[in-house]
Amino acid sequence: MTPFRFQTVPTVIVESGAARRLGALLREAYPQARRLCVVTDGFLAKSGLLAPALDDLGKHGWQVTVIDDVVADPPEHIVLEATERARQADAEVVLGLGGGSSMDVAKLIAVLLPATQSIKDMYGVKKVTGTRLPLVQMPTTAGTGSEVTAVSIVTTGETTKMGVVAPQLLADLAILDADLTLGLPRAATAATGIDAMVHAIEAYTSAHLKNPISDMLAVRALQLLSQNLMRACDNGNDRPAREAMLLGAMFAGQAFANSPVAAVHALAYPIGGIFHVAHGLSNALVLPHVMKFNAPSACKLYAELCDVVLPGTTGSDETKTAALIAHIEGLIVATGIPRTLREVGVTEADLDRMADDAMLQTRLLVNNPREVTRSDAFAIYRAALQ
Repeated sequence: MTPFRFQTVPTVIVESGAARRLGALLREAYPQARRLCVVTDGFLAKSGLLAPALDDLGKHGWQVTVIDDVVADPPEHIVLEATERARQADAEVVLGLGGGSSMDVAKLIAVLLPATQSIKDMYGVKKVTGTRLPLVQMPTTAGTGSEVTAVSIVTTGETTKMGVVAPQLLADLAILDADLTLGLPRAATAATGIDAMVHAIEAYTSAHLKNPISDMLAVRALQLLSQNLMRACDNGNDRPAREAMLLGAMFAGQAFANSPVAAVHALAYPIGGIFHVAHGLSNALVLPHVMKFNAPSACKLYAELCDVVLPGTTGSDETKTAALIAHIEGLIVATGIPRTLREVGVTEADLDRMADDAMLQTRLLVNNPREVTRSDAFAIYRAALQ
């Protein structure tokens, strides 16, 4: 067996209603701490969804500072301003409560507060030199898997993104409460669910660091996600489906945290950066087209995933690969989210710039099972335009 290393969050709590006793859970985890920084977004803060959690935190002696100005694809200045607010509050514990962006910002606050480094020195892989504050993550969407990954993505320019990838970003504790995802709108449920499926598919087919534990998690993630995505879309209050999606997204996160993602993400980033399309939807728009491109190199692995998603499918690896891709295309259609780049404002004239930007994502492209050239990226975007 090829040697490998697998790391993940040391403690995971899966419990519907956990938010209502969050103060007790955190008091158990950090008996001496008092000052908690909760990192979230404005919508969640105003929705009332956090109220039961904040009430219980107060009952258990937590002095809470809520930072609620996180936005999707958070710019660097938002991260730095949030860190300064947490510093002024003398935070002892950081809690990310929300979607991937809130959890990503929480990770960076936790490493920046005690750091002697600037954030610019942290961009890249394993560039963080210090330690971090205690960190807890609590997702409100079933998508990014950020609660169990060591990655944080920051928007660094008008359209460019950078990643901080370091083991210090792994949380101490991830809490999965399906109640926090009940009623999530259909479009958000679909886009985040497809995002999680991308994580599983890319982890399973990664050219670097693919390993038996990530494979096992990716397979189970894809089972849970593919079986429950439409249930969650069609009935936002289907608690068992929501719990399965949340678990699937976490498994996919654990998988790709150790067997990294590739060309789908590399080509999705320019869509998000230039056209301000949500990350999950950006992935969904290019997923089938990247899979078709990868098929000559990855059809054996795609065929194995077809056996997971569409058990009983017969035929060659190529036939199974085609069936898997067709099924994913059908799922995207059934959810009702946009299917083509034109639907999110992309034109033929934009493709050159997008292809140039995609080729800058070398951290991701190196993991793809088939080498992607600039002309390949352009062709994939052109196929996704229609």
